[in-house]
Amino acid sequence: MLHKTRGIVFKTTDYSESSVIVQVFTEKFGLQSYLINGVKKPKAKIKRNVLQPLHLLEMVVYHKSAGNIQRVSELRNIPVFQSIPFSIIKSSLTLFLNEVLYRSVRHQGPDEQLFDFLFNGLILLDKTEEGLQVFHLQFLLKLTKHLGFYPDKAAEAKPFFDLKEGLFTEVLTADALVIRPPETEFWASLLHAGFGNTSLRIPAAVRHSLINHLLNYYRYHIEDFGEIKSLPILEELLH
Repeated sequence: MLHKTRGIVFKTTDYSESSVIVQVFTEKFGLQSYLINGVKKPKAKIKRNVLQPLHLLEMVVYHKSAGNIQRVSELRNIPVFQSIPFSIIKSSLTLFLNEVLYRSVRHQGPDEQLFDFLFNGLILLDKTEEGLQVFHLQFLLKLTKHLGFYPDKAAEAKPFFDLKEGLFTEVLTADALVIRPPETEFWASLLHAGFGNTSLRIPAAVRHSLINHLLNYYRYHIEDFGEIKSLPILEELLH
């Protein structure tokens, strides 16, 4: 049976001389693997360049609930990114976010609210020209709402943020891993800022510390999250 769904490209793997398996986070079915034949051929119906990380798709697919690998009838980029492919900073942000997302939602079933957040967030990145230095911080913090571990802001006047417990505190236990002043002020400002707020100004050294804290926060709440290999390249570009 054919289904129409939107999708977000997560990962493309060579399957044969001319075919690939692409993992797509879909609006209707969650994360799915699709076999696409002939993408490397000169006259391919579906070109490999439409399968770049986090590119947005409109798809017509065959879906079998018991199948591990699904098939595609039609696929195209809609909307087509206007700036991400041509900006080294935005392309690096996309690769970084792609790596985090793949590790965060690889077992995710259908979730329309999560899908809408990701889809609209990537459109926002494509349109955003200022404030790119904090975009990934905002994106990953807002994402935790959909993953079930958004920080508790109730006691934000307290000086520390406990990464294990996900809350502000004034008490430090022996094994506590915390964000400390003055970084907690910037952490709180990120929590309160609207997504895409380009007026936030965070010093480079603080941004570097906060993204590492944020990735540790993910590690505490997502099993086998691991290391994010693309971070050093992004940090170099945003310094």
